[in-house]
Amino acid sequence: MTQASPSNYIWWLAGRSAGMVAMLVIAGSVILGLAMAARVIPSRWRRDAVGLHQHLALIALGAIGAHGLLLAADPWLKAGAKGILVPFAIGYRPLWTGLGIIGGYLAVILGLSFHVRRRIGVRLWRRMHRFTVVVYVLSLAHALGAGTDASIPAVRYAMLASALPVLFLFALRLQRSGRRSGASRPEASRTNVPEVPGAAGREVGRAVPSGAPWTEGSTSQRPIARPRGQMEPSASQAT
Repeated sequence: MTQASPSNYIWWLAGRSAGMVAMLVIAGSVILGLAMAARVIPSRWRRDAVGLHQHLALIALGAIGAHGLLLAADPWLKAGAKGILVPFAIGYRPLWTGLGIIGGYLAVILGLSFHVRRRIGVRLWRRMHRFTVVVYVLSLAHALGAGTDASIPAVRYAMLASALPVLFLFALRLQRSGRRSGASRPEASRTNVPEVPGAAGREVGRAVPSGAPWTEGSTSQRPIARPRGQMEPSASQAT
């Protein structure tokens, strides 16, 4: 790298500014998304929160693009297209810069996936959307490791402070997801009652409240009565 002249600082400063904006907006978008997933936001505000979340994601993509383009044009950094597009190919702090490039690609994929969620399926889109936290982690690592503004204590502490709500909301989301999955298991075990033939089936038959399905001492056995609410499987379910 050659020594930069003051006339060339504009590219470096503009690129750093775009990177700071991207980091700020990504943090806000991830925090808002986790708050919605953890059901912290009241339902009456959910629609507005979803709209704000989408706009923040688009703003973040624009800031990431501006960050890369401005640094690619910087005559002091001399990154070029390869240094900006290929992870770990740049000479300036390649590890931390490469993590930022990977985070940028992941942000583009996840941000644009919202608009094609009906094509790829909502279930797949929801699974992909969980990786937005990874985008935040990679962005934070990139900003702290490659960003020159991280040397300023106030900026560095502000970046680290943004991780507190992310960690709290992420843990809350995992906790509530575990409670919902745990509550669904007993319900599933009550609805799926198998038929047990033979002597063991008599014990099941005695537990059925709709009457005794067995006649002691008889040579023939009647079928076990099904619990109320259990329907016969359809032809499609049987296959």
